[in-house]
Amino acid sequence: MTATWRVLRPFLIAYLVVLLLMTFLETWLVYPIPPIERGDWQPQGLAFEDVWFEADDGTKLHGWFVPHPQAKRAIVYFHGNGESVGDNADLVTYLSDALEASIFIFDYRGYGHSTGRPDEAGCIADGLAAQRWLADRLGIKPSEIVLMGSSLGSAVAVAVAAEQGAQALVLKNAFSRMTDVAAYHYPWLPVRLVMRNRYDSLARIGLYAGPVLQSHGTEDDIVPIEFGRRLFAAAPTKEKRFLEFADIGHNDPAPLDYYRELAAFLDRVSKHPSESKATAREPSHHDGG
Repeated sequence: MTATWRVLRPFLIAYLVVLLLMTFLETWLVYPIPPIERGDWQPQGLAFEDVWFEADDGTKLHGWFVPHPQAKRAIVYFHGNGESVGDNADLVTYLSDALEASIFIFDYRGYGHSTGRPDEAGCIADGLAAQRWLADRLGIKPSEIVLMGSSLGSAVAVAVAAEQGAQALVLKNAFSRMTDVAAYHYPWLPVRLVMRNRYDSLARIGLYAGPVLQSHGTEDDIVPIEFGRRLFAAAPTKEKRFLEFADIGHNDPAPLDYYRELAAFLDRVSKHPSESKATAREPSHHDGG
């Protein structure tokens, strides 16, 4: 036993050191905040309202509100963990046009111009505050707003829908739990025991009974499609659809057919009495170009 311990001890020590290092680096791994200089904060041709608002804990958050002159719906967009508002001008422009929607995109705490440091509870609080801000801005209920999230943003959107409701939940490259994805990438680490950022969407989506549209690429090697399918299966609503795209990876753009399918889905599930409220207040524009 002594000889065996002498052989195993260096490997055990090395394993524990790596485990401690990964635990220490968890925030950096889960939230790889891009440098603010990378973003385009004055995009040409995008008419937007520069917005500052606060989460319940007083954290100051930043976003863009992009109104549509004849909006059929209002959308809060939750971006992924490796991007910021300043990376998404083209996407917001396209979404607004393709979906005939007024869009509010914001940065989680620590991202872009938002203050603070990200963690699971904080990012969810930021999402709740963003939905409430848009509801107040348009004079509608939070539950009349479409929530649209990508990757990590999908997990935040699910949490917000579970607590405040949504007209529809649109999820791209979503996962069942963050711990499931981490265990897939690091099967030799006890991530399900030690991770602080868990994002258990599998449990939370059971608290939301509204429409769900999910999409996922078959070649996603960051969030394998099986985790998206698990989440979709757990959604209790009968008004749900899963779009599977062959040969599409995690960071690849969605095909154009996706936006046509999404627009048709939202048209079908929309609560038409709220449509007239989507432009109820005249916005103060900030012309980004």
